[in-house]
Amino acid sequence: MKLYYVPAACSLSVQIALHEAGVPHEIEKVDGKKKKTADGGDYLAINPRGQVPALVLDDGSLLTEGPAIVQYIADMKPEKNLSPPAGTMAHYRFLEWLNYLTSELHQRFYPLFVFPQFPEEVVETLKQDLAKRFAFISAKLGDKAYLLGDQFTVADGYLFTMLRWPDFVKADLSTWPNLIAFRERIAARPAVQAAMRAAGLIKA
Repeated sequence: MKLYYVPAACSLSVQIALHEAGVPHEIEKVDGKKKKTADGGDYLAINPRGQVPALVLDDGSLLTEGPAIVQYIADMKPEKNLSPPAGTMAHYRFLEWLNYLTSELHQRFYPLFVFPQFPEEVVETLKQDLAKRFAFISAKLGDKAYLLGDQFTVADGYLFTMLRWPDFVKADLSTWPNLIAFRERIAARPAVQAAMRAAGLIKA
């Protein structure tokens, strides 16, 4: 399979899932603005939505949308325990987190990344809205190692990916030390290190 990605974007979550699962894969970098692949190809011909991540499966079919892709990867390797077993309440809590992260947290970053021309007061309002989501996640996480307790899941990889973004939009995480500790804990995982090296985010 082959993953199309943009460094530091939400596709990092998928790269983390692939490394955590130990699934063989290729990656190709995408220029998100020009919609070109690293070899100069038309990315829109691969994914008409023009967004990452996009995963081309071994049968040639295309899977998009990060939360769906990481669940697919987790299901490929159930022995890795990257998501709780289907039908359990833990699994529904896991899906609850994936949905919250994509609909409530991820989308709060979008205007901060895409519309830098917004007036300062608008940017500040957006950051306050983002802070409410951080506060909620911090309260739910508490002193747990991971979102669901003691077991790392692909939802943690997704949250980690977005907890790197405040540095890019000049948002402050210092109010929530457990989120900073979570980010550091996930960053230290060998599979996460491998994913970040592959994305060019840390030196090989």
